[in-house]
Amino acid sequence: MQAFEYANPATLQEAFALLASDDAQILAGGTDLISLMKDYIHTPKRVVNIKGIRELGGIRPSHDGLRIGATVTFDELASSALVRSEYAALHAAAAGITSPQIRNMGTVGGDLCQRPRCWYFRNGFGLLAMKDGKSLVPGGENKYHAIFGDGPAYFVSASSLGPALIALNAKVVIHSAHGPRTVEAEKFFVIPKDEQTREIDLKPDEIVTEIVVPRVADRRTATYEIRQREALDWPLATASVALQLHAGTVKEARIVLGHVAPVPWVAEEAAKAIIGQHVDAASAEKAGAAAVAGAHPLSQNGYKVQLTKVAVKRALLAAAGREA
Repeated sequence: MQAFEYANPATLQEAFALLASDDAQILAGGTDLISLMKDYIHTPKRVVNIKGIRELGGIRPSHDGLRIGATVTFDELASSALVRSEYAALHAAAAGITSPQIRNMGTVGGDLCQRPRCWYFRNGFGLLAMKDGKSLVPGGENKYHAIFGDGPAYFVSASSLGPALIALNAKVVIHSAHGPRTVEAEKFFVIPKDEQTREIDLKPDEIVTEIVVPRVADRRTATYEIRQREALDWPLATASVALQLHAGTVKEARIVLGHVAPVPWVAEEAAKAIIGQHVDAASAEKAGAAAVAGAHPLSQNGYKVQLTKVAVKRALLAAAGREA
């Protein structure tokens, strides 16, 4: 690891001043940044620890819903009675992270901002995994890569919370020395078209400060994840759903897929398929099939199509309070 300067600001203004250098990086839980530094993917000259900034922590209700500080840990989120009782999709996404180390160190803001886990990226081939003007992914080891998006980016968004937050119509609050701005969670994630484009809408001198989730009193929500193992692995496919029901029929629906595209993937056709339907095994299965209608699997990840169908079906049944 390259030597670096360590800074520990107590306020946002101190942090902004320390981030003024192009060679500075934000440190929260460190579960991603430290590994990136060990692999020399990131080589900051200054690391700015934001965990000591009190205003970035805490979970509390607000006039427009739920406010989650950027430095809230997964364990805090999963343990929150408010999140558990009113935001089932978000609670399930946080609780699905069973590694004690990541649960206790990883943060909400860090989850949204973490870099791709793609092994080509982690081995220095860049976001698009290009060599001699051609992507290495389609003809290479691609069993954990995207089945949506059609390139040139084939990595999958590693965010565990992104799909649930998008399904819940959450917003990401970002601050810089010039003031705050708010971005819809769906628009926070970006599919890069070149190596100069970041996969999230965040500038080097900006800090994610909080996430605001609207009230969901009239929504039934759920997240369903499919993992190869129980602990340290990221999911192979996930689905987060938010349903508004009227007399047992779906009036509105939001379905978002995870770990199958460079961004959390909004499954519009699946939502259309379930609207006007009673949620049962048959209608949920049809919605699952609609969710993958536009999938283009690579040579080794066709299995993700079936996993995605199942994730959508089971998330819908869970949201409606039915057994899979």
